[in-house]
Parts: sequence; structure tokens; C-alpha cells
Amino acid sequence: MAKSESDLPSLAPRRKLDRDSSSQAETQVVVAFDDNRAVSALVGAYGQNLSVIERRLSVLVDTRGNHIAIAGSREGCDAARRVLESLYAQALEGHDLTQGEVEGAIRAVLAQGSLFEFDAKPAASVFEAIALRKRQVRARTAAQDAYIRALKRHELVFGIGPAGTGKTWLAVAHAAQLFERKEVDRIILSRPAVEAGERLGFLPGDLREKVDPYLRPIYDALYDLMDARIVERALQSGEIEIAPLAFMRGRTLTNAAIILDEAQNTTSMQMKMFLTRLGENSRMIITGDPSQVDLPNGQTSGLAEAMRLLAGVEGIAQVTFTASDVIRHELVARIVAAYEAAPSRPAPGRV
Repeated sequence: MAKSESDLPSLAPRRKLDRDSSSQAETQVVVAFDDNRAVSALVGAYGQNLSVIERRLSVLVDTRGNHIAIAGSREGCDAARRVLESLYAQALEGHDLTQGEVEGAIRAVLAQGSLFEFDAKPAASVFEAIALRKRQVRARTAAQDAYIRALKRHELVFGIGPAGTGKTWLAVAHAAQLFERKEVDRIILSRPAVEAGERLGFLPGDLREKVDPYLRPIYDALYDLMDARIVERALQSGEIEIAPLAFMRGRTLTNAAIILDEAQNTTSMQMKMFLTRLGENSRMIITGDPSQVDLPNGQTSGLAEAMRLLAGVEGIAQVTFTASDVIRHELVARIVAAYEAAPSRPAPGRV
């Protein structure tokens, strides 16, 4: 395990922190790890993981073999140490330490509170996880953690927020887990095809080929979370079913994990129809971004209406993500925040 601070030699970072006179006194912490291979994964290619920690926690991090030095404020050094220990524990278990995993560890540590509130519980174990045969999916933000908890405890869950927050990814992960555990017999994927006006007949191919372009993000998640051969076999057998929203009327969906993606583009009638398809031993997950409605002017989004009407209804959970939960790339979070901060302008030709 890691050793830190007084029992280790001092390692001066190659750079100095640029602090003004009002900032807290600089502290240095040195952490040592036993497994050099895990340390290499922890540092990342060209030190990219350490760079993320530096930017997010306002510290300087330097490495000498299996020793990592941290310089900055006491709170920043403590948070960085806990992040490094969390990531090291994940590396020992063989997990790939992507930038997203680093961001998740940072958010988990920050969610735990200050040094004086810290109970020595590893940050990697703070957030909920979804265990799949192929990989483990762990929440990276407090909102994702609340989302996974809601998925486990409620039969109907709304995941609302901007692109890049993982709402669809986690919905697919949860559905795949239920399927692998035989808690449901099938996964049903649906999405309104607004761009084609729900009239898919003019598109070439069978039903699956017609709607594939609209469901590509869900397909990508399925293949990333499950073995490709299992996905293909399940698609062929109908255990994973592609069901365009317009073709769902009249059905009762039992023993299924049902996902409706891009739900902001449903009409009120479509949303009511979809919600009433829920059958025995089924789970329904509805995801969408209310800021990206593509419906014609004057038409109410079924997602917005459903959230308002069903708020507080027992058995239904609503989890809202914000720009701070974007995990695709740190620039995406800044882009989303910039658009949210800008005053709304009417589109050309609209009043």
C-alpha cells in the first residue's frame, strides 16, 4: 500500500507554484507505492493522468520511480494523495485508468469533504458501481451515483441532462446487468426518429437497418459493455430488440429492461403511450436533454410534461445532471456551461 509524508525523502517538484501572498502556505507530500507497473498505469502516458490532477486540484505533481511528490495547499495535497491512492487501488485490480476514471476519482474525493471529515475510506469505493461480465462501470460524479442508486431501487427512472453526462451509457449498463443476471428476459431500445418524421418506410433495409442511425449511441454502449458475440446473438434472437417509438402502440412489455433515449423529442401523446407500455417485472429508463428539443415550434415536449406530472409519484425517480457532470472531455463541460450561460436567442425565421 502507499506510504506518505514524514517517513519518505523529500522530492522537489520541477516547477514552483505561482501563489499570491493571500494563498495558504505551500505543503509537500510524498507518496510511495509498491507496484511499479501499477504506478506506471497511475501516471499515464506522458504523465497525462498527473496533469489532470494538477489542473483540477491546483497542485504540482512530480514522479521519481515509485515515489510521487505533491506540492500545494494542505487541502489540495491531501485531496491529490487520496486521488492517487484511489487510482492506484484501481490499477492493482487491472482497471484501465482513462481520463474519465481520473476525473471520477477526483470528484469522489471532493464529494467526501475536507481532510478533517475524511474517514480513510478509499475514494474508489464511495460511488456506486454496475458489475458486468466484461467490465465494471463505476459512477464518476455525485449525480451519476444518485442515478445508479435510483436505477437499482425504482422501476421507472428519468435521467435528464446535457450530452456527455453518461445518462444513456449508465442506462444501457444497468439494462445489460439485469439481462446478464437473468432478472429480465430482454432489452428493448427505443428512440423517436424525429428527423425522419417517424415515417421510416422510405429508408432502405429492414426495420433494424432503418432505425440503426438513430440508435447508434446505444449500440456503441452495448458493444462496449457486453461481448460482441452475445450482442449479435441477442439481436438475432430478439432478446435485444430495436423498437421504434411509433411502433410501440398496443404492446405490453413484460420481463424487460426498456430504454427510451432522446425522450425530449417525444410528443405528449407519444410519451403517455410509451409510459403505459410498462408490464410486470419490467424496468423503464427514460433519458433526454430538455435543452435540445427538435420538435416543431409550438409542440410541447412529452418529456417536460411527464417530468412535471409525475414529480413525486411513488416508484418513479427523476435524476437531473448539469454541466458539472459532463465527463466526455473537460472542454465539453466548458462548452455546455458557455451555452447555458449565454442568453437565449430565437432561431432565424422564428418569432
